Amino acid sequence: MSTALVIPALNEAGAIGGVVGAIPPGVVDRVVVVDNGSTDGTAHAARAARAEVVVEPRRGYGYACRAGVAAASDADIVAFLDGDGSFDPADLPRLLAPLRTDEADFVLGSRTLARQAQAVLPHARFGNSLAAALLYRLYGVRVTDLGPMRAIRRDLLIALDMQEMIYGWPTEMIVKAARSRARIVEVPVSYRPRVAGQSKVSGTLKGSLRAGYQILRTTIRYALAEGRDHAPRSHRRRQASGHGSN
Repeated sequence: MSTALVIPALNEAGAIGGVVGAIPPGVVDRVVVVDNGSTDGTAHAARAARAEVVVEPRRGYGYACRAGVAAASDADIVAFLDGDGSFDPADLPRLLAPLRTDEADFVLGSRTLARQAQAVLPHARFGNSLAAALLYRLYGVRVTDLGPMRAIRRDLLIALDMQEMIYGWPTEMIVKAARSRARIVEVPVSYRPRVAGQSKVSGTLKGSLRAGYQILRTTIRYALAEGRDHAPRSHRRRQASGHGSN
């Protein structure tokens, strides 16, 4: 199965080269860095590291992810990784394995399972736990982390019809995948402080509050909409590797 790695990046010139360079050889077929309106030479640094670069000037995590998915139109699997160096590309084989062995349709990288949740700032950790609890209560899906390192079958992702273009994209993906009965699996992934720069979300109180609001709004929005429309049902969800959804 062909695999593309999408790396959204906003002003990550100090980190993006190291992230691309740390990707294990042969683990993915394409590396697509999406320059999301950077002003610091992120695109140049990514090209120097031999990544494909897509420019998406509309700032927003969802916009960047969508642009990367569109660029990787020939991939069977799409993986996502932040460009700040906080997640280790060496974990990509573990992340992709359940998809390649047909044990999952959607795989989430969990910092909690790796016992590294303490590395996440307290306010971000609280919001993450609250959203995870809501996901279980509203949808019956058990996840320990809503982190951005993840991989999904491209046909499922397209069927989810993603709409959240700012902070809500990661949560929307989980919610819609759960509603579509996709097989969701978590695997442990390592986490560390970002290599350079400042987080656009958890690095500031304002960013954290905005992101938290969008995550909760997205979770509740699709819960209220569940009775009015139906998500695609072409994928089954089952527990796999001891960390799947219930």
